[in-house]
Amino acid sequence: MRTVFRVYKGKKAEKLEHHLNQFLEFFDRPLNAAFAFIPVLQKDSEPLSPWGAVVRQREIINQLLFSEIQERRAKPDLLGEDILSLMLTAKDEEGQSMTGWELRDELMTLLFAGHETTATAIAWAMYWIHRQPEVGQKLRKELDELDENTDPVAIARLPYLSALCDETLRIYPVGLFTFFRVLKTPWTLMGQNFEAGTQFSPCIYLLHHRPDLYPEPDQFRPDRFLERQYLLYEYIPFGGGNRRCLGMAFALFEMKLVLATILSQWQLQLTSDRPIHPIRRGFTIAPEKGVPMRVLERRV
Repeated sequence: MRTVFRVYKGKKAEKLEHHLNQFLEFFDRPLNAAFAFIPVLQKDSEPLSPWGAVVRQREIINQLLFSEIQERRAKPDLLGEDILSLMLTAKDEEGQSMTGWELRDELMTLLFAGHETTATAIAWAMYWIHRQPEVGQKLRKELDELDENTDPVAIARLPYLSALCDETLRIYPVGLFTFFRVLKTPWTLMGQNFEAGTQFSPCIYLLHHRPDLYPEPDQFRPDRFLERQYLLYEYIPFGGGNRRCLGMAFALFEMKLVLATILSQWQLQLTSDRPIHPIRRGFTIAPEKGVPMRVLERRV
């Protein structure tokens, strides 16, 4: 919340955090995730109905977000380096600023979609780093060249750390599918004709496990991203096109800094040799029962 719009303490922040958590917890349940994709389920029949509860939470969150947007616009001196400030000062090719609803939508994307997704990816990375000792050794060798004054941007550009994060998001992408695309005109794909109105939802997982693109696709091998640069539509953990996830750069930056910080300071170990399998958790695919680890020693 502090990074997105510099609100991290006080009654307003506490209220927003509470209602965001309530909103997120609803969609954490696999069956409830269907409400977001199936319009017929989105019936606000009464305050106690499942979708009715979501609508109430969303209305409160909207009020809080619009209040913050209006206050920033009325007091330009409140603008800073947070993401909301950057979006408020952004202009399109015609010199137009984003509308209140556009800002609200982007904030919800960052707060809602950026909450457990990056945390899940970090958990998977910690699993693979400690599941395959040679991966951990290569990464620590790269991190050992850093010092406490290393620029965070330089950390985010480390080649093996970047490759490791890319491979983590390849083998178990946090989201299995992109959101629907709807044809506006008829289209032919690989000899098949599709009418206007047809919905498409590309499967990220299947693309990332094509053996012609990723030899031995079930093997965790970060070096594949050092050996080859993949094309824009061969690797899509954040979707593609002009609807690619707005938070991609933010998520990768956060993921790399968290991993570098933890692994530079602590020696950890998985609590079990048993493989951890992915399970459905709301919109996302997450490690079954998390990634239990124990601290062996502090490195610095």
